[in-house]
Amino acid sequence: MAARFDRLIRFKNTAGQIYYGELGLECPASKETLVGMRVKVFGGGLPWDTGFQLSSIEEEIDEIICPIPCTPIFQCVGLNYRKHVLEAGFPIDEFPTIFTKPPDALGGPYEPIPIHASCKFMDYVAELCAIIRKDCKNVITDEAALSCILGYTAGNDISSRYWQMPERCGNQHGPSKSFDKFAPIGPTILSPRAFQENFNGLAIKTYVNEDLRQDARTDDHIFTLGKVICHISRGATLRKGTVIMTGTPARVAAFMKPPQWLKDGDVVTVKVEKIGSISNVMKFE
Repeated sequence: MAARFDRLIRFKNTAGQIYYGELGLECPASKETLVGMRVKVFGGGLPWDTGFQLSSIEEEIDEIICPIPCTPIFQCVGLNYRKHVLEAGFPIDEFPTIFTKPPDALGGPYEPIPIHASCKFMDYVAELCAIIRKDCKNVITDEAALSCILGYTAGNDISSRYWQMPERCGNQHGPSKSFDKFAPIGPTILSPRAFQENFNGLAIKTYVNEDLRQDARTDDHIFTLGKVICHISRGATLRKGTVIMTGTPARVAAFMKPPQWLKDGDVVTVKVEKIGSISNVMKFE
């Protein structure tokens, strides 16, 4: 059975101990609003564990950390917003474009992102992400697919477009996106129940410093999350803790005229309605 929660926050208290807390749905979720708040905490391990239950104990949030401690893999959807496909000049395909990111790409919502010296043409890629709560394989219906989801979070599929150019990657997306910490997620995990209430898509926005770059709603998706899960679980096991990045809206840096690549010290903020905002500084080596 799925754990009962509205919105989870994973954090350290003032003594450095790590907890999951119940944030509820009313509080805005950003670093500024959350640090110092007291929340009831869960016991029983990780959110997909059977013993995961809310206690009566309260702890103070001192540091907000990645909402999951690790992931077996990222499964990512490319070109899944209609306007992004149009700006890229590609056709809409029958099946979603899937690529992966390794476990060490996982980053926290407010961690600095190390940019290796070989990485050029750095780009932001705002994403709505889903976290898988149980192992699943050969899922064939949208209903069954959605039942496999623990919850939803915000993410940034940080990309070095230099390493995405065909002569360097063999037309594979992964190499440009697989560096350490190139997938910060957070700050919360929104329950599927809260996600679906009055659902007509969630607002998703990206800011570089104070400049609004991406501004869309998730109902611009070409492939629904249910269809994506059915597709990627065909003959392959999706392990619990897998993060699915569902695609990015239009106006990535690569397609601005001229391209507006990220620079050392830039702060990229991704905001997803109901979930909150992550904010990461780019640290070029």
